[in-house]
Amino acid sequence: MTDGLDGWDEPRRRRPGPLWAALGVVLLLLTCGLPVVVLVGVLHEANGRPTVGRLATSADDPATLAARQLGERIAAQLDRQATALLGGDRAGFLAVAEPAAHPALTRRYAALRALRVTVWRPEPTGLPTTVPGRPDEWRIVVRFQYCVVVPGCRPSPVLIGTRWREVAGTPRLVAVEESRSVETGTRPWEVSELVVAVGPRTVVATTPALRGKLPGLLRQAEAAAQVADGYAVGGTPPDRYRVFYAGRAEWLSWYGGGRPQWTGGYAVAVGGGHYEVVLNADGLSATGADDLLRHELTHAASLPERGYPGTSIWWLVEGIAEYAGAGGTPVGRYEGLAKVRGILAPGGGWNGRLDDLAPAGDAPAQRVGGSYGVGYLAVRHLVDRFGEQRLLEFFRAVVHDRRTLEKASVQVFGELWAGLHDECVAYARSAAG
Repeated sequence: MTDGLDGWDEPRRRRPGPLWAALGVVLLLLTCGLPVVVLVGVLHEANGRPTVGRLATSADDPATLAARQLGERIAAQLDRQATALLGGDRAGFLAVAEPAAHPALTRRYAALRALRVTVWRPEPTGLPTTVPGRPDEWRIVVRFQYCVVVPGCRPSPVLIGTRWREVAGTPRLVAVEESRSVETGTRPWEVSELVVAVGPRTVVATTPALRGKLPGLLRQAEAAAQVADGYAVGGTPPDRYRVFYAGRAEWLSWYGGGRPQWTGGYAVAVGGGHYEVVLNADGLSATGADDLLRHELTHAASLPERGYPGTSIWWLVEGIAEYAGAGGTPVGRYEGLAKVRGILAPGGGWNGRLDDLAPAGDAPAQRVGGSYGVGYLAVRHLVDRFGEQRLLEFFRAVVHDRRTLEKASVQVFGELWAGLHDECVAYARSAAG
């Protein structure tokens, strides 16, 4: 089983951090060819809602004062649009925008409604600035916070650039950009038509072309969620597991694309304590989806929202997900044993250290599959020796509390990690035959 979890110490697709931290970073990747915008000057009211214009002073020059006033009018338009979205009023959602923006906004509205959006809170950041080469247009980055299905969830934030033009003193939305941030990349509902199925524990979305897969995917996801709930190391399991099933084009665009060729699926942190899971429809068999869903949903249940510290514990993070993904299959029937034998053999590409097990993005399939397999077997050995509960305590100490393997091993297992490490590797060799 291979995935592309985004969750190392500085995860490749992290959730956006708190707004005060976001103000000091450059948004909108240079690599995407977009203008660089640095957010400054966000102010907060007592209720935490950013404001763009309440503190105008006599020191403001006329241009700044005008920008503040325009920002307040834009915020009012965004609030009207949010009310329309949550109320199912498509005409009202489009009413704040120029006709040229309607097709893209209509698609976005339909996707969010299909996902059963329950919270949509726009928070303008900074002041509007003029768009280079377009003196009649203004641009402002908006932090949208959203929930799907569950009304009381901790919202996930996304930073999106918006462009506006004043018409008879009223700001009109001209365009909404894609959120091409370093942290997460473009969300599916920004760029794709979506069809959605919702169950008690999961929400599963795909494109209209793959609509026929939805009923089966929902059943598989619900079954996988029952397994993944048992690995909620941080306490309460996710309110809903969010799963997106990507066709070929969507795989290249959702969340920034660019995954290693061996990736069959991945879990990406999107903020608010949520992970969103993406499966690659190309080449994924029906039985493979069961294993992969258990694997990826276990990431969503087990990982802390800030990711995990570095590749040295990749074996543990992926090992526990593989253990869940195996679904109780006997060790001798684990499908990756042949690849484990390959990397354990002389010249197999692994030096025998668990902290050096993570495969490179361009690693061959043999190395990748063997790495996941060794991680699974190492975790399986710890479970066999100490039980699942103590394994989860060890995982929490290392991944959540960021204790060293040495300290966590003594604390949880009462044994030195050096000895347990060698036991895990020896067990992998023995199991692979």
